[in-house]
Amino acid sequence: MTKITWLGHNAWSLQTAGTTILVDPFLNDSPTAPVKAEAVNADYILLSHGHSDHVGDTISIARRTGAKVICNFEVSQWLAKKGVAEDKLVGMNPGGGTAQPFGHVKFTIAHHSSSMPDGSYGGVPGGFLLTLEDHRIYFACDTALFLDMKLIGAAGLDLAVLPIGDLYTMGPDDSIDAVKLLNPKRVAPCH
Repeated sequence: MTKITWLGHNAWSLQTAGTTILVDPFLNDSPTAPVKAEAVNADYILLSHGHSDHVGDTISIARRTGAKVICNFEVSQWLAKKGVAEDKLVGMNPGGGTAQPFGHVKFTIAHHSSSMPDGSYGGVPGGFLLTLEDHRIYFACDTALFLDMKLIGAAGLDLAVLPIGDLYTMGPDDSIDAVKLLNPKRVAPCH
């Protein structure tokens, strides 16, 4: 069984197959986070891109818990320079996937900008398609609407997590179109 908990903004916690996965753990500086970084555990962290409201507390959580961080290649290199152990980093590019003990993680395309909190290049942004033992979950993260969402949903989705914030992400109207393209069983809003 998979349990998913919203931690504010685009931060999420998933418990699945005895594993805790955090997505974009922006907690300590988030006005909507119900917990602080020191109070969460993680075996894995999925990091969609380099903006500070997504990188958030990744460094402190990864160092404290020893969590493996799955992200784009450039963000993984930046995290290594910030003290996250290189053997705990999986750098990817869009379309790539990695098998992990809890399931498969695919780094999907996303259309928006990405820079690191210090202003350095953050590589390409992404989303995540998780294929777990009992569910397929898509985290769109900060993306704009794009037609290839139809392909992401083609094999079936149990849950699509979509931004509705507008201005920096797609807004509610485009999110409704994304739901039509993805055709998930359930939808959760974020951002």
